[in-house]
Amino acid sequence: MDTLSIKGKWNELKGALKKKYADLTDDDLLFEEGQEDKLIGKLQQKLGKTRDEIISLLKSA
Repeated sequence: MDTLSIKGKWNELKGALKKKYADLTDDDLLFEEGQEDKLIGKLQQKLGKTRDEIISLLKSA
């Protein structure tokens, strides 16, 4: 898996995710540099999607 590059556009990405998935909270979308796996795990639990689906979602949003 290539490195997930979120850092530069996180606020835009977070807004798009909240718009698409209204049940996501700010806590669900808390991103800390170097903690991509933690974010992906939270989103997997909340959305019921696989790791690959979450990564694709983050890359396409």
